[in-house]
Amino acid sequence: MSDRITLVINGETKSCISQTLLPDLLQQLGFNPRLVAVEYNGEILHRQFWDQTKVQQDDNIEVVTIVGGG
Repeated sequence: MSDRITLVINGETKSCISQTLLPDLLQQLGFNPRLVAVEYNGEILHRQFWDQTKVQQDDNIEVVTIVGGG
């Protein structure tokens, strides 16, 4: 049995190791977890739950980068 899963991140199919925590996945993908907002399976996921969230097969994740400026 493979320990890899597939999921959709910002509209693209990606794979990662099963049971990866969301902050770890974000870092693996090159995102700074402190500078993004995450929609997890259609719901905005509050940062307080990220460390408890293990990505699963067929999850749909949208990552939005926060940009400052004016």
